[in-house]
Amino acid sequence: MKTRLLILAASLPLAGCISFGAKPPPSLLTLEATAAPAVGAEQNSAKTRSITIQVPSTPTSIAGARVPVQATPTTIAYVKDAQWAEPPARLFARLLSDAVSARSNMVVLSTVQSISDPSATLTGELRRFGLDATARDAVVTYDAALTRAGGDTVEKRRFEARVPVSAIDATNAGTALSQAANRVAGDVAAWVAAR
Repeated sequence: MKTRLLILAASLPLAGCISFGAKPPPSLLTLEATAAPAVGAEQNSAKTRSITIQVPSTPTSIAGARVPVQATPTTIAYVKDAQWAEPPARLFARLLSDAVSARSNMVVLSTVQSISDPSATLTGELRRFGLDATARDAVVTYDAALTRAGGDTVEKRRFEARVPVSAIDATNAGTALSQAANRVAGDVAAWVAAR
């Protein structure tokens, strides 16, 4: 009994030192779509063009949940207490799908759905998705690559949007990046619809 008490007493000071992960931020960031398909709206790929939108590739600096800040041309930091609810590439792909579906009169199909439907394919790289400390902007840069249905050539175009931020913090980062992402998604939707 005495031995157990000694072991328990010895381990108490360590209990406050042990951590199984970083303390989560008070809230997680996500993107709010400004254009999305109407609830209950029916779409049919037999009556209109269809497209498959892939989750874009990303550099390592934006592949995770943290929000990067380009401090200088060659250094990156991260916004304190700012963390995405899921990887930015997935958030952006979903936002892009909503924008294309709502603004281009195209049916957006999943990869599985496109197997039996000859759809166009939109792929790309999300090059920047963070803050620029020197310009005090939120920056979203997306390099799009479009292959038309039944085609074997690729059309590429770079899209970028910048939204000013008053402070480099979690609240301003989330709002400004959502606005910038929506601008890029709208521009991509207009480009895809014209193709």
